[in-house]
Amino acid sequence: MSKDPATRDEAQIQAFIDGRLDAAARERMAATLAADPALAAEVALDQAHADTLRRQLAAIADAPIPHRLRLDHLRAQRRERQWRHLRAVAAGVALLATGAIGGWLAARSAPASAPGAVVTVATEAATAYRTFVVEVAHPVEVDTAREAHLLQWLSKRLGRPLAAPDLTRFGYRLMGGRLLPGSGGAAAQLMYDDPSGRRLTLYVEASRGSQTAFRFHEDGEARTFAWIDQGFGFAVTGPIGREALLPIAEAVYQRFEDPPPAGAARL
Repeated sequence: MSKDPATRDEAQIQAFIDGRLDAAARERMAATLAADPALAAEVALDQAHADTLRRQLAAIADAPIPHRLRLDHLRAQRRERQWRHLRAVAAGVALLATGAIGGWLAARSAPASAPGAVVTVATEAATAYRTFVVEVAHPVEVDTAREAHLLQWLSKRLGRPLAAPDLTRFGYRLMGGRLLPGSGGAAAQLMYDDPSGRRLTLYVEASRGSQTAFRFHEDGEARTFAWIDQGFGFAVTGPIGREALLPIAEAVYQRFEDPPPAGAARL
């Protein structure tokens, strides 16, 4: 039987999949997987998924980034991935032959024109990023020492529950956040940094757009994935490449689409 999920070191597993472990840690993880065939099957499927994603991104490096994502399509694809994940535990990674992952990526890569609302969100997020990411003394208005107060305050001003997604598996920790003016009213900026001091921001604002749309925006070293969802605009901005930024944006998207139960720890 696979190891109890509550006792797994998900950060180590993700680092193993991404190839970020040193030699000693990788050997320890390999031994763990050898002793747990079910977990090994799950990890192998995730590795194949990541490899497919990298190949797909390489193939469309100069093509338009997916601009429009329908919520019903995303939910159906997420259920499909979960279903394949469960089958993999019993049947192993042979199910990759179904080609469903390739179809998922192909659908998400279909070009479309982005509505003006998502363009505005991307631009405003990039501007806010450039303004505050260089601050040394005051990069955030409220730091993580008062995280509960920060999120309660920003949630009240935005008119929707705001969480601080946990991005530690990507190497980023929350620094804090601030309230900003946005085109549709109040906006919030949460700032993260990694051990080297490199910073990344999450921007959220009320948006006049209603149809889900997705856009990639690049302004100098500031690269942004922005999207509209349920009347709110979201954007993730950082100084990293599009391929590295995309899985972070997807993790943030899933965090806000599937909020945890009341009283649960933030994800």
